[in-house]
Amino acid sequence: MFQVSGVVKHLLIINVLLFLGTMLLGDPADKTALELINQPDSENFSSWGRLRLAMFYPTSEYFRPYQIVTHMFMHADFMHIFFNMYALFLFGPPLERLFGEQRFLIFYLLTGFGALALHLFVKYLELQYGSVPAASANIPVLGASGAVFGLLVGFGMKFPKVVLQLIFPPIALQARYFVLIYIVLELFLGLSPYSGGGVAHWAHLGGALFGFLLIKYWDRPQQGWK
Repeated sequence: MFQVSGVVKHLLIINVLLFLGTMLLGDPADKTALELINQPDSENFSSWGRLRLAMFYPTSEYFRPYQIVTHMFMHADFMHIFFNMYALFLFGPPLERLFGEQRFLIFYLLTGFGALALHLFVKYLELQYGSVPAASANIPVLGASGAVFGLLVGFGMKFPKVVLQLIFPPIALQARYFVLIYIVLELFLGLSPYSGGGVAHWAHLGGALFGFLLIKYWDRPQQGWK
């Protein structure tokens, strides 16, 4: 389970190199970032530093088409990238060996894009029908968490009885129960107005949903010609 496979290894390298390399672009100071969120100005986009590679809502002054891809390989800080890459390291290799390199890469990318799709859809509903201020369109989303949640669901579906030893709380759970509890928790936090923390819970749920649907599609009975 701990032997790093080909695609997983390259994904780990790409994420780490981009995290370290883009730190040279710097991060916006909190005060500057707050000012930019409330007073969008595309000419000041350079003030966002490496967050220019994060994903902004399409109506934002800071949205750029390349962010649809680059946001999946960006992370906010060391702990963010550590936990995502640790999950990729744990759950990626068994799925890559099961799916094969090409299908695994497709699975990873599609769950990442699916995570973004659900996040943007919920953001649209919040902006159109909720009490979310229009300036929230200038708050970026970034990270591989959506794709990682796709891997988590994929692992739970394909290896449901594998026992996972959790660190906190220190208990052992079968993968299927661990995934179910995690998804329910994310749904609760996504619906809760008090979750806060700057976490894109709906992106996590989007990755999980697309991972579930993709595996169901691949596992459907093949119909031959009669």
